[in-house]
Amino acid sequence: MKGSRRSPTHQFLVGLARGFGGALIFALPMLMTMEMWWLGFYLDRFRLALLLIVNIPLLTLLSHHAGFEATFEWREDLRDALIAYGIGIVASVVVLWIFGIITSEMPLDETIGKIAIQSMPASIGALLGRSQLGGRKVKPEKGTPEETYASELFLMVIGSLFLGLNLAPTEEMVLISYKMTEWQAALLILLSVMLMHGFVYALEFKGESTLGPDTPWWSAFLRFTLAGYMISILVSLYVLWTFGRMDGQAATQILMAVVVLGFPASLGAAAARLIL
Repeated sequence: MKGSRRSPTHQFLVGLARGFGGALIFALPMLMTMEMWWLGFYLDRFRLALLLIVNIPLLTLLSHHAGFEATFEWREDLRDALIAYGIGIVASVVVLWIFGIITSEMPLDETIGKIAIQSMPASIGALLGRSQLGGRKVKPEKGTPEETYASELFLMVIGSLFLGLNLAPTEEMVLISYKMTEWQAALLILLSVMLMHGFVYALEFKGESTLGPDTPWWSAFLRFTLAGYMISILVSLYVLWTFGRMDGQAATQILMAVVVLGFPASLGAAAARLIL
């Protein structure tokens, strides 16, 4: 049918639009969170720079597993990662400026900080935007069992970040950790693991090439549920450290805060296939 074939330029522009939409969907809760605005002002610049540096290989790997299109070498993945990063920066600038969060009178260092801290979640959303908003979703590559298992674990990292980044900057994470007792924290860990294991089976995390139909339940529990929970805990620990939520806190209080944030992060990790 006439007009059914789109030019490469048109496809590229549509991809950019989907990326912009994905950036908004992924980052809008943080773009409209006061704590994130303040973090851009006072967050330690070394931690902020480290977060931005870590985001580049993260986006490159995500491009390989579920990015704009099927890629065949790391240069293509890096290209898509940089495009997504650019979209994330533009989306952050546009929204923050429209909201009046950044202005021409604001010091340059504060402006850059506010944009930079928002660009990470926005860039992840931009990279996923094409596959999630009407484009062809690129499945993780099929290969050896180790490759498939690694892909699943990597998607859990992204799922953990999806919810962890939304909640880590808020004061409620610290407040809840202060209100909870030790036994309540232990019950929260148990609840997190139980819900994760339910997601593992409900969303069929175990692929045919990874776990066969005769594989015992405890194998999936160890390889996916416990591994996924540990991933969510490590992601929570890193995000809380990056946002300065552990500064000046006792070891016990840090552990409680990690357990609290680990609850939504673990759900994000378990539901990674729904999110991604």
